[in-house]
Amino acid sequence: GEYLARSGKRQVAVSETQKFGHVTYFFNGNRSGAFDDELESYVEVPSDNVDFSQAPAMKAHEIVEATLCEIDRFAPDFVRVNIANGDMVGHTGVLEAAVEAMRVTDRAVERLVKGVTERGGICVILADHGNCEEMAERDKKTGELRSGDSPEGFKPATSHTLNPVPCMIVGGGAGERYIFDHDVPSPGLANVTATCMTLLGLRAPEGYLPSLVRAKL
Repeated sequence: GEYLARSGKRQVAVSETQKFGHVTYFFNGNRSGAFDDELESYVEVPSDNVDFSQAPAMKAHEIVEATLCEIDRFAPDFVRVNIANGDMVGHTGVLEAAVEAMRVTDRAVERLVKGVTERGGICVILADHGNCEEMAERDKKTGELRSGDSPEGFKPATSHTLNPVPCMIVGGGAGERYIFDHDVPSPGLANVTATCMTLLGLRAPEGYLPSLVRAKL
C-alpha cells in the first residue's frame, strides 16, 4: 500500500466489518489509516451481528455494489476487495449454510468481474486459504468421517485448510498483453504482490518475490 501511494497510484479498499482490517490495517503492514488521504479511499460495509450460518449471504452483494460505486466515484488505479463468505461461514461447520454462501459468492464475484471488466479493468481473483471445501473432520487412521453435532451429524471441521487455491487473471486485454511466466520457482500467494505491480506498469521493489506474469514483447 505504501509503495503504491508513493508511486502516485489511487487505491480503493472495500470489505465488510469482518474483513475490513485485512484490506486496510493488515494490508498496510499493521498501520492504521492511509498513507495518502488524497490517493486512498477505504469503504467499510457494516457486518450484521449474527451467526453466519443463519445469514450465509453476509454482505457480499453490498460489497460489490460499494466497490463499483467507489470505482466510478474515485477512479482508482488499484482496488482490493475481500468477500469473506467462504471463510466465515466455513468456520460455522454447517454444510448447508456453506453451500449457500458459495452460491452467493459466485453471483457476487460474477457481478464484480463483469463490472470491473466493463470499465476496462483487470481482475486478479484468489484466496489466501481454504475453509468451506472441508466441512467435516475425518479419522486420520480410517479416513472415515467423524460423527458429531453438526446438522449433518458430523464433527465440524472449522479450521483453515491447506489445499491449493487458483489465481485467475481476467479482463483488460490481459491475455493479449501478458503471459504467465512458467519459470517462476514454486509460485504462490507471495508472488501476487509483484504480479499486481506488473499489471499496474510498476517494477516491484527489491526483495519481492517475482511476478507470475510478464508483458509480451
